[in-house]
Amino acid sequence: MDWFTADAYGVSRLVFQRGLAALYLVAFLGAALQFRALIGERGMLPVPRYVERVPFRRAPSLFQLHYSDRFFALCAWTGCAVAVALLAGADGLLPLWGAMVLWLIPWALYLSIVNVGQTWYGFGWESLLLEVGFLAVFLGNDEVAPPVLVLFLLRWVLFRVEFGAGLIKMRGDACWRELTCLYFHHETQPMPGPLSWFFHHLPKPVHRVEVAANHVTQLFVPFLLFTPQPVATGAACLMIVTQLWLVLSGNFAWLNWITIVVAVSAVDFSPWLAPTRYAPAPLWYEVLVIAVTAGLLALSYRPVRNLLSRQQVMNCSFDPLHLVNAYGAFGSVSRVRQEIVIEGTADPRPREDSEWLAYEFKGKPGDVRRRPRQFAPYHLRLDWLMWFAALSPAYARTWFGPLVERLLDDDRDTLRLLRHSPFPPGSPPTHIRARLYRYRYTTWRELRETGACWERTYIREFLAPTKLAPPAQKP
Repeated sequence: MDWFTADAYGVSRLVFQRGLAALYLVAFLGAALQFRALIGERGMLPVPRYVERVPFRRAPSLFQLHYSDRFFALCAWTGCAVAVALLAGADGLLPLWGAMVLWLIPWALYLSIVNVGQTWYGFGWESLLLEVGFLAVFLGNDEVAPPVLVLFLLRWVLFRVEFGAGLIKMRGDACWRELTCLYFHHETQPMPGPLSWFFHHLPKPVHRVEVAANHVTQLFVPFLLFTPQPVATGAACLMIVTQLWLVLSGNFAWLNWITIVVAVSAVDFSPWLAPTRYAPAPLWYEVLVIAVTAGLLALSYRPVRNLLSRQQVMNCSFDPLHLVNAYGAFGSVSRVRQEIVIEGTADPRPREDSEWLAYEFKGKPGDVRRRPRQFAPYHLRLDWLMWFAALSPAYARTWFGPLVERLLDDDRDTLRLLRHSPFPPGSPPTHIRARLYRYRYTTWRELRETGACWERTYIREFLAPTKLAPPAQKP
């Protein structure tokens, strides 16, 4: 079938595949380095407890069949190894079916992780990585040109990511319609980046222009993805520029980078490069791609219904394989930044004059003099959840208590998630408390005078001084 492949998109596919492999590597590396404290056998939300109450059909995962920390580590590091192989172009050295199997491995491994990751893996970019990773299985390798249908499905993903985010903003917070959300967003976003302070202090007219440009990019430009070239390339490039602006202004894990990678698949590089000749696609491959496309379009019914609904939801997966999902971000914007500061004391009985020392996190604000760092596309899961916990204690109901227990117990894996513990190894605090503060960016003058990029004000107690319960007495 002459229509089945698009020879002009060979370079687009190559850049997309290498970019996706790099993001797989980041995702698996984060899982390998963080899982023990979060979902390990002695973690805050252990996988063994989760799989006891959730059946395989609702959360298909290798870990439904067997779980141990050693097995999880093996899967995560295997995912890293396969991602490195794909990044190096190993799929191009294999026959078509072999390349498809190689791309299927990281998808299946990461699906297994996400489906037992619970609240730690409840972010939209997890489903986005899985949806895009599944499509990559059918994009082919150097033997055949990229299938038109898979390229269309990638644009359909990009459309839902951008248009869904645009709609949720217009239907949500009034500040998006009034063009004022960026008066607050750079200061109150989950994890500011090193340039966020400067973005926050841009003139308000510039913020209004930013919001207006965002609306154009998310509400109108996505429709141009389905127009002929070079218009579709122009639309994709506008989205890439917008996403790079977001990369500079904050730390959103790999959300921006995977959006850029998908947008690259819509760029036609043929006017600048010599054409590549490909062998005809085998019949079994054509039949398989057509069948997968038909299935995914059928599954798109619920995401489309969600887009059209006034009760649109963000970042929702409608099937346990995360094949076609709903996306969106920042339907509402906080006006005030609140942060939880966790402190410990070595005093046997806390008093008013007790010395309380603060635990410092890697990404989330703490010490007012410490400027935010760049971590994205790496995902600091605990830091992100701490931001949600500051919004409402309900977000932390299942894991905050276990976090405190592990700090009191001097748990090595939990401490590795932090930037700094004020207590030496082997000498944990006797009590821990958590206090809620309001944080705001300092002004230019305050920054020059104090060197602090934050100013904070105490609000209330989040957790009263707590100690470990004594071990149960044996009868």
